[in-house]
Amino acid sequence: MSAAVLALCLSGMLAAPPARAATGGCGGQLVKSLPLGSGSGEVRVYKSRTQACAAAFARHPGPRRPMAVSIQPRGGVPVRDAGQFTRYAGPVAVGAINRCVYVKGSIGVESVESGWILC
Repeated sequence: MSAAVLALCLSGMLAAPPARAATGGCGGQLVKSLPLGSGSGEVRVYKSRTQACAAAFARHPGPRRPMAVSIQPRGGVPVRDAGQFTRYAGPVAVGAINRCVYVKGSIGVESVESGWILC
């Protein structure tokens, strides 16, 4: 194999991760961004035709810290992801065809709630 072909193959392997990584794994369109208090990060809410999805993103990835995100469809139970993360918590998704959702998220001691949205 020539050096040019080998370089082309390797560049494909070392390419940037897919764009879904920037959304924390959520599909659909970004519909709401909820900033956390002192700028430590934000909770992003995405909506596709059938689902609503949320993820909490740290503004500055770094050491592990407590992060949590939850999303609850009206009349349903919340789906939650919590733990010690470096970049983001989530994604968490629920079926949301013609349903409002309630989103909560936190990074460290900062937290935010959306109230009922996407109604």
